[in-house]
Amino acid sequence: MRSNASPGGRSDVMARGKHSRGSIGRTTALAFAVLVGVVALGGGAAFAASRYDSAAATQILPGIRVAGVDVGGMTRAEAIAAVRQRADVALTGRLAVRTEGYSWNATPASLGTRAEVAGAVHRAFDVAGDLSFLSRVYHRVADDPVRSSIPLTYSYDDDKVSAFVQRAFDEVEKPAVNAGLALVDGQLVTRHARTGEELRKRAALERVQQALRDRARRVRVPLRTVAPSVTDDSLGKTIVVDISENHLYLYDGFHVIRKFNVATAAEGFVTPLGTWEIVNKVMNPSWTNPDPTGWGAGMPAYIPPGPDNPLGTRALYLSAPGIRIHGTTNVDSIGTYASHGCIRMRMPDVETLYPLVPVGTPVLVKA
Repeated sequence: MRSNASPGGRSDVMARGKHSRGSIGRTTALAFAVLVGVVALGGGAAFAASRYDSAAATQILPGIRVAGVDVGGMTRAEAIAAVRQRADVALTGRLAVRTEGYSWNATPASLGTRAEVAGAVHRAFDVAGDLSFLSRVYHRVADDPVRSSIPLTYSYDDDKVSAFVQRAFDEVEKPAVNAGLALVDGQLVTRHARTGEELRKRAALERVQQALRDRARRVRVPLRTVAPSVTDDSLGKTIVVDISENHLYLYDGFHVIRKFNVATAAEGFVTPLGTWEIVNKVMNPSWTNPDPTGWGAGMPAYIPPGPDNPLGTRALYLSAPGIRIHGTTNVDSIGTYASHGCIRMRMPDVETLYPLVPVGTPVLVKA
């Protein structure tokens, strides 16, 4: 049966065919040709494509980014250099650490932050392994971007951050001052309570660590007020012995509430100067000869409590070795330098003092 198609009709069809073939882009046609060739030609073409894939494996597939850097087509060394350059911008940028009245500058690198560049580049190469052989060849030949983005991970050195925070802590720290009486260069001074301040170390450490993770450029760390453990109002009793006057003063807070005459060390003996405290209190003490071959020679080795006891009826033992505040029956010695180092008091005076001062009471002995 004769066809009804006119010559003009065949020309239209042929024109459309030519137009369709012309619309296939050069790049796509090339890639298509490679794929068809691999399938159609069999072993030889497949071997050639395999050789091409192996040779190209030293370069990252197109379209892959690491930390925003396009590393497509780069070798491993090129990619590491490019990504490291980007990472160094972040690692050497200034991190300003602030608190009230203080500031410090550091960099993430100086605080031990390190970019895992080689690992990220390795993952960029691994993308090729997740694709089929034909897909890899297609993306390389057609230069068709894979469009994969790989983040850059960082490692942190907590020891370096801790050391930085400790240095800041040491710079900021102002210890609280307890109320009290003190000897300074041998002189009695009044020391009123004062609050201190310090860096909140744990909070500061956590905030600096978080700032590094967030790539922040500034971070504020907190201070805290440190209260004194002894305030002016809570300051208790203090004994002050003035050897130059042979007087004992009892302070309550900053006020003298009692004054007693005492005897202190005779020539050749020492009532030790300095800051001591009462470590023990004994009512009706016994006495053991402390120097039986020296000044105690010829004296009993032991004297029980009683009227002949040289410590009297009360004894306050000081932290200064062998030194006590105690009573005496030798009232003529009071006001003079007559003891072997101890601080003697009249019996009624030591019995008055005894209940007023607990163990732990400071005793300041000044010249």
